[in-house]
Amino acid sequence: MFIYTVQPGDNLSLLSRRFDVPVSQIAADNGLSSPNNLAVGQNLVIMSDIMRYRVEEGQTMYSIAREFEIPLNTLLEANPDVNPIALQIGDEILIPQQRELSLRPAVINGYAYPTITDYALNCALPSLTFLSPFSYSISPRGEIFAPNDDAMIEKARNAGVMPLMTVTNIYEGTFSTEVMSEILADTEARENMISNILAELAAKDYYGLNLDIEYISPDDRESYNSFLREISERLHTAGYILVTAVAPKYRADQQGILYESHDYAVQGEAADYVVIMTYEWGYTYSSPMSVQPIEEVRKVLSYAVTEIPSEKILMGMPNYGYDWTLPYTRGEAASSIGFTAATELATRYNSEILYDEKTQTPYFYYTENGVRHVVWFDDPRSIEAKLGLVEKFDLAGVSYWTVNRCYIPNWLVAQSMFEPVKL
Repeated sequence: MFIYTVQPGDNLSLLSRRFDVPVSQIAADNGLSSPNNLAVGQNLVIMSDIMRYRVEEGQTMYSIAREFEIPLNTLLEANPDVNPIALQIGDEILIPQQRELSLRPAVINGYAYPTITDYALNCALPSLTFLSPFSYSISPRGEIFAPNDDAMIEKARNAGVMPLMTVTNIYEGTFSTEVMSEILADTEARENMISNILAELAAKDYYGLNLDIEYISPDDRESYNSFLREISERLHTAGYILVTAVAPKYRADQQGILYESHDYAVQGEAADYVVIMTYEWGYTYSSPMSVQPIEEVRKVLSYAVTEIPSEKILMGMPNYGYDWTLPYTRGEAASSIGFTAATELATRYNSEILYDEKTQTPYFYYTENGVRHVVWFDDPRSIEAKLGLVEKFDLAGVSYWTVNRCYIPNWLVAQSMFEPVKL
């Protein structure tokens, strides 16, 4: 597999000849609804093991090998009829794609709203270990309220994917600090919540619990730690696993209601897997920026592995970007946008897609009805860079928020790097 950056003058016919892959396959693999139109700077997944390359001025076989990060001997073996000493400008040589003999096993979780289409669900399921329908909500008395997830569970099981019961402290449409405080302070409500969860796990034959409790009062930190230990013991005794979701922290004493009660050390002890929500640096009301700047994710993971066993960590992966109007005005909302829609937008307005090396994220500008916009999103190049952190930090795998949008290149990149664990 190659990730190719579109250059001025490129079209799919040229790329088809260069990589010996049918135009129809390149279009399908990249979700191109208008294959005749490409944006300069757009990154494409090309499912090929070889690329035809024309030598440019000043290049040698050694410099080309370094540019494409392949051993010189591999490049020479792929071009037995080429004299490396007499290389000329315009000579065509073959660039082989190195393939791993075995893929790294990875646990892959995908959150999904019940509104997910069959197309998007079928797009994701082959690459998933767990599907986490979002979500059960709770009341101050420990009651739980189910999403419409029966069809998703059945499809997941038929695909060999284990469903996880996702429970949040969402109450009346929003994460509620007060509801969780009431449950933690009331022994009866706490027992109701745990008992109701266990009953629902058995009734729907879930594989385990995915607990996403956010905006916990800092005053409830120790009570929540105690709750985690208790529910972990009860779940494990009953034969279920516990997955928890936590905010991205840089240090143990990080201030703020999102962070203070997420005790990484206790989460790492109690849970079988911990989803670290490494996204939302760029968010609905932020200034324009990457949703997942890679240098910030590195900082979070560098701390996380000191508190949580790395083999339990699932790094969060966003499946969305944002479209901001310019000039940015504080308090003005950006619009969420899918990755396919983002590249289609760039193509429609003939925008060049730029790439920010520091954050490893693509972005572009366009003007509509006299209003300038900037879009930050992800593409195969940025996804590959961020998924590379799984190997760097020896993590268990990743967790996608959410899989409701089908972005085929993401799954092709993931499949080139990982073998999804199936239980």
